[in-house]
Amino acid sequence: MEILTDLFTDHWLLVIISCIAAYLISSVNTSIIITYIVKHEDIRKLGSGNAGFTNVLRCVGKIPAIITFVGDFLKGVVSVLIPYLLTLGWDGSEMQAERSLIMYLAGLFAVIGHMFPIYYKFKGGKGVVTTASVVIMTDWRVLVVELVFFGILFALTKTISKCSLVCSALYPFAAAGLRILDSAGILPAALTPIKTTTVEFIICVFVITFINGLIIILRHKDNIKRILEGNENKITADTH
Repeated sequence: MEILTDLFTDHWLLVIISCIAAYLISSVNTSIIITYIVKHEDIRKLGSGNAGFTNVLRCVGKIPAIITFVGDFLKGVVSVLIPYLLTLGWDGSEMQAERSLIMYLAGLFAVIGHMFPIYYKFKGGKGVVTTASVVIMTDWRVLVVELVFFGILFALTKTISKCSLVCSALYPFAAAGLRILDSAGILPAALTPIKTTTVEFIICVFVITFINGLIIILRHKDNIKRILEGNENKITADTH
């Protein structure tokens, strides 16, 4: 594909810097740090064993969970912001498309860093909150679609894992679909608007976001098992 050839031929160093920076930044796990500060324990040995927002909410408390959420969200923002700022001078549809792909790739590596952090023996969280921040940075319109589905599903099920799984499966279709509409000028622009959308660009966006959604689903394998068995935990008003 020509767009990938140009990207990795002309801007390979920027791609590498952006992806490595995203991975290293997102390897800092807020839930592990805050749980150790509050309870002097490893969150990966408590509750479900997941180093993420929901497990902190159940096992540590609401304030630590909020701090975890903010930390996980910000590292996705910073990871995608780095290539965005490094490419501020890029102009034209082709350059904007390449810029967007670098941001999508950085976002993917931010999620991978959260899931498999180098600082914590590659055992991290499930990447839902970090993915949400990546989505808002790469195309905020996708987050609007996802939040609508998430809100409806959560109201019906009170089960975050079910909502996360559905939204992860929806992610690549929403991301690619909204980019297709860019050329028609029907919707407000994303952070990196592409006025002339090519088939190659759409395919790349779909593949990157598909991988992102897939690894989140795979990380939820235990949740899927509990859902099928009818034993999955719900978030209720008495969660401490």
